[in-house]
Amino acid sequence: CETLPSTIHITQDEHDDSGRMIRQCEEDVVVSKCEGSCQSKVQPSVNTLSGFYKDCRCCRETSLRQREVVLTRCYDADGLQLAGPRSAMKVSLREPADCTCYKCGD
Repeated sequence: CETLPSTIHITQDEHDDSGRMIRQCEEDVVVSKCEGSCQSKVQPSVNTLSGFYKDCRCCRETSLRQREVVLTRCYDADGLQLAGPRSAMKVSLREPADCTCYKCGD
């Protein structure tokens, strides 16, 4: 179980007060993800109602970090690429800061 880079595509729309789209910005962004295997087991047990002892482990984040990314490909409602101050948009996202194996369900 480890923290690995992953590329995602982010699209964010901006609308005016009447709900019409003013612009749409997009970008491919590298973010962190948790991936990998954790050791789990199921074994017979006379001490449990089901007759089995289950120890399930899942790869999950230990903490998250907040991050701002800039989307640099912005288009107006007609699909024309914007230039100048409206050509970029900041968005906030959360991503895993670190990952480890946790007992499933925790």
